[in-house]
Amino acid sequence: VLRQLAPNPSFADWAQGQEGRITRLREMVDRAGRHGISIYLYMNEPRAMPVSFFEQRPDIRGVRSGDYCTLCTSTPQVRQWMYDALEYVFERVPGLGGVFTITASENLTNCYSHSRDAAGCPRCSQRSGPEVIAEVNKTIAAGVWAGNPKAKVIIWDWGWPDGTATGWGAPDWTGPIIEQLPQGVYLMCVSEWGKPIQRGGVAAAVGEYSISAVGPGPRAARHWALAQKRGLKTLAKVQVNCTWELSAVPYLPVMNLVAEHCANLAQADVDGLMLSWTVGGYPSPNLQLVSQFNSRPAPSPQEALVRTARDRYGEKAAEQALAAWSLFSRAFTEYPFDISFVYRGPAQYGPVNLLYPEPTGYQSTMVGFPYDDVDGWRGVYPADVLAGQFEKMARHWEQGLRRYEQALARADSADYEAGIRTDMALATAAWLHFDSVANQIRFFQTRDALASASLSQADRDRKSEQIEAIIAREIDNARRLFTLTRRDPRIGFEASNHYYYLPLDLVEKVVHCRYILDTRRRRH
Repeated sequence: VLRQLAPNPSFADWAQGQEGRITRLREMVDRAGRHGISIYLYMNEPRAMPVSFFEQRPDIRGVRSGDYCTLCTSTPQVRQWMYDALEYVFERVPGLGGVFTITASENLTNCYSHSRDAAGCPRCSQRSGPEVIAEVNKTIAAGVWAGNPKAKVIIWDWGWPDGTATGWGAPDWTGPIIEQLPQGVYLMCVSEWGKPIQRGGVAAAVGEYSISAVGPGPRAARHWALAQKRGLKTLAKVQVNCTWELSAVPYLPVMNLVAEHCANLAQADVDGLMLSWTVGGYPSPNLQLVSQFNSRPAPSPQEALVRTARDRYGEKAAEQALAAWSLFSRAFTEYPFDISFVYRGPAQYGPVNLLYPEPTGYQSTMVGFPYDDVDGWRGVYPADVLAGQFEKMARHWEQGLRRYEQALARADSADYEAGIRTDMALATAAWLHFDSVANQIRFFQTRDALASASLSQADRDRKSEQIEAIIAREIDNARRLFTLTRRDPRIGFEASNHYYYLPLDLVEKVVHCRYILDTRRRRH
């Protein structure tokens, strides 16, 4: 948050302690620099302030939302503060790599950051959204370069209204914004955003956070072309380890999809990659694979895959590992992507999510607890289709695990064997998540069907058997995942949420399943 890094006499009542933060930032930048790593600042500015802040400053007050108002960037005072603050930071921490910006995010920042109009602001309402957003980015770039002309300024188009894809359904703002950006900046786009897909016969489109849909999509391709026409450099924001499709493992071995995406980006002539957004930042074979595409000319996907497999598993095991990666990738293309599901469904929790024998009435929460809220999870997919897609994924994925077992038998050194065992354990954890999602949907469907008074006794008996078979499978899945989590503490962890679950949560799942079985048998 910029006001916490740079003091300003105009806003003396802002946060104190900026010098201490600058000192710690400099130490971190120096430490990373010794390893060839640059630190970038995420600029989502200027952050809104409480209404009370503007009692003595009505001349810079912009749009109001709840108890907060924007610092209006159409005022010279606010723009000068942003410029001065960034100059201050980049002068005092000369090793900073640069910044990347978001100017239409969940946070209230400029007067157009949350809306297609700025009716609550007497200044911005007289200007266009593209003009204001471009001006914010120009101000940030100018301040950064005043402090360090060598720093990079990356401008992310996240949330900009785009009449040709997702956004606010507004006329296209992207072209006019790009037209006004300063020379020397990079334009960054989510590569797969807006890519159409069809899963289980259901047509949909991915937003972001997808490995299963190989980019780039039409939105990114169009925006990069506009930037390149102006002579701007371009970046692709991608995930190559894991995504919200499944973020409870450090990386997914869907290597063919990653290689295909990298090859497509090389063809699109983008100038760089942002490899993650909170999820999946671990060292991995996936990152080894991506690094193959740093060379020019770029290798073919197959060449990159073969090199990575041989390097990680050895010559003798590589063939089976490549077959496993191909099967995992095929399975993952069946993922029923919908943003409601990836955020609210049980994919992140897998076997940990309890099987509720009676409807709870609870609503699932964003990257939180799924409960039994199937209608809240499923997005555009009917529940039967959602379950069927995860059953299909689990079936193909299991074939890939058998190929990993064959690769393990062929490993010709302890190091290669250790690498295969590590990757196979994570792939097994992913499979347990996929299988468990299908189990949970089928359990809740069958539970609800049993509540119908119109069921015949034969149907009731058959569904009761199905319920008990699912419970037994979930007990087995929880036990297996428990063993894996005890061996590898990365399983169940994601950087922004920390642990979705701990080993003891899997113990609870087993106890709870046994309780359901015992209760059912006593009743019958």
